[in-house]
Amino acid sequence: METTRTTRTALAAAALVITTLVADRAHAADAPSTTTPNLSRRRIVVSIPDRKLAVIENDAVVTVFPVAVGAAATPSPIGTFTIVNRVWNPTFYKRGKAVAAGARNPVGTRWIGLSQKGYGIHGTDQPRSIGLAKSHGCIRLRNQDVERLFERVRTGDVVELHADRTSELSQIFSETR
Repeated sequence: METTRTTRTALAAAALVITTLVADRAHAADAPSTTTPNLSRRRIVVSIPDRKLAVIENDAVVTVFPVAVGAAATPSPIGTFTIVNRVWNPTFYKRGKAVAAGARNPVGTRWIGLSQKGYGIHGTDQPRSIGLAKSHGCIRLRNQDVERLFERVRTGDVVELHADRTSELSQIFSETR
């Protein structure tokens, strides 16, 4: 029990370090994009049981991506958050070790930090984990998917992480999508 608690604490601390250390690079990533519409009614909805993420603009589902969510020992947080930073080709920091941008970077090619410290939406160096509960609490996408998402979202956008299937989630993530 103590080992699990220590591991969780260490993982949470490592995730916090990622958010803290990459925040200074985020401002450049938040520059307006000429290819992304600036819509004020945008939200990102994640269904943990479905292991899917939807981008919703003006109450319409724009796109849906498969994701990996937190493992049982390191669950994803539940609730409504906001995007606090966006980092292109982030450096990953863990226990005094830095992993530069590249194929072996655990957070992939993009980091979208959430207002829940230490958590974010990011790419992965383990694309086979997508669709599973394998992360340390963050929401993982394939690198090509997180790159598409990164271009669409902005600091301040709402991100909802849901643990239970509701009628709204059933509509958003229907099998026909």
